[in-house]
Amino acid sequence: MYRVVLVDDERLIVQGLTKVVPWGKLGCEVAGTAHDGISGLELIRKIRPDIIMTDIRMPNMDGLTMLAAIHSEYPRIQTAVLTAYRDFEYAREAIRLGVSRYLLKPSKMDELEEAVQWMTQQLDRMPAEEAYPETEEAQSVTAAGNHIVQAALRYMQDNCREGHLSLTEVADHVYVSQWHLSKLLNRETGQSFFDLLARMRIDEAKKMLKDPATRVHEIAEATGYADVAHFSRSFKKYTGMTPGEYRNQRP
Repeated sequence: MYRVVLVDDERLIVQGLTKVVPWGKLGCEVAGTAHDGISGLELIRKIRPDIIMTDIRMPNMDGLTMLAAIHSEYPRIQTAVLTAYRDFEYAREAIRLGVSRYLLKPSKMDELEEAVQWMTQQLDRMPAEEAYPETEEAQSVTAAGNHIVQAALRYMQDNCREGHLSLTEVADHVYVSQWHLSKLLNRETGQSFFDLLARMRIDEAKKMLKDPATRVHEIAEATGYADVAHFSRSFKKYTGMTPGEYRNQRP
């Protein structure tokens, strides 16, 4: 029996899907339900289901990034979206990121059953150990990883001046584990999280150094460094010169 997780902030939808869909006849069982994206992801990581049916327009959640996170971290999982959100480009992007079926609410029973049957057939054909060749599945896993990295980099850029910014915070923002985000960043950029963050901060510092009225200790504080010494060491590591030397060599 394939294990299914249902995620929707409308409790009546979850209850209806649990009771009405003939899961047993389709070779499945509902292993858990959740009513928001965050608890849904926690449940998915805990029980590692085979199939997920989820809405993607839930409060405080980037639906596409959540879908990308699931498919990037757990490529064997089959995902069906059940939503009232009627946007072709959004649906196309969801499918590019690995969604098996994009169903609009209210869906007919035959549509739901067809989606579940299609996903179980994909699972039936999978080897015990995942090893994707150059197929559509491999391409969607790559697309999902790239989506996660781009979302993470945007968040880092927007928050790089915050001294407390951590890998944990960024990973939580893009719905993946710290380990998985670290792996994706290295794969996509060739750099670690800490190198990427440091370079972003140094780039911000370079902009501020253009103003001779702004003191170095003010720039250090404004770009997330605890003290001037740490800032100066980091600046020299990535530019080959101290902040003062960088400022003085500018015309």
